[in-house]
Amino acid sequence: MKNTTRIAVGLAAALALGNAPFALAGDCGSGSYKEASKADYSNHEAASIVETAVSAGSFKTLTAALQAADLVGALSGDGPFTVFAPTDEAFAKLPAGTVETLLKPENRDKLISILTYHVIPTQLDAAHVLQANGAATLNGGIVAFDVEKGSVKVDNASVVQTDIACSNGVINVIDTVLIPN
Repeated sequence: MKNTTRIAVGLAAALALGNAPFALAGDCGSGSYKEASKADYSNHEAASIVETAVSAGSFKTLTAALQAADLVGALSGDGPFTVFAPTDEAFAKLPAGTVETLLKPENRDKLISILTYHVIPTQLDAAHVLQANGAATLNGGIVAFDVEKGSVKVDNASVVQTDIACSNGVINVIDTVLIPN
């Protein structure tokens, strides 16, 4: 089965099941999430993850990538999902030309793999992330959680804002694009 088909089937299964199985393991240590102002997102609990990302204005690259990968519909579904959402500044940290290359139709499978690595097929709020070592992503990989110098890390990215409630899950904002191994 082609990688794209397998991922699409996985997304469809996660959407159909609503609360798809996921893996959480262990304790990542003590520490606290950076608490950022949630005022910018106070009216988004009725909006989907995609609608919230679009209206925030700081996820233009992410939403363009979701459109190019044809994942907007999936992340607008019932969920629940946890999305570790890289900001436009996070995408700007990638080597020059990377985003443009990933957005090309011939690189759609790689783009889908990267984007689905940012999605957990259940809702994890900050408290759950702090109690876990990691979680299984929609692309089949595992993201690692850790607390380093008072900052929560997801793989090599720092979480800069937590628990943005949406109608179909939660967004946690990260400062670096996650790249699956």
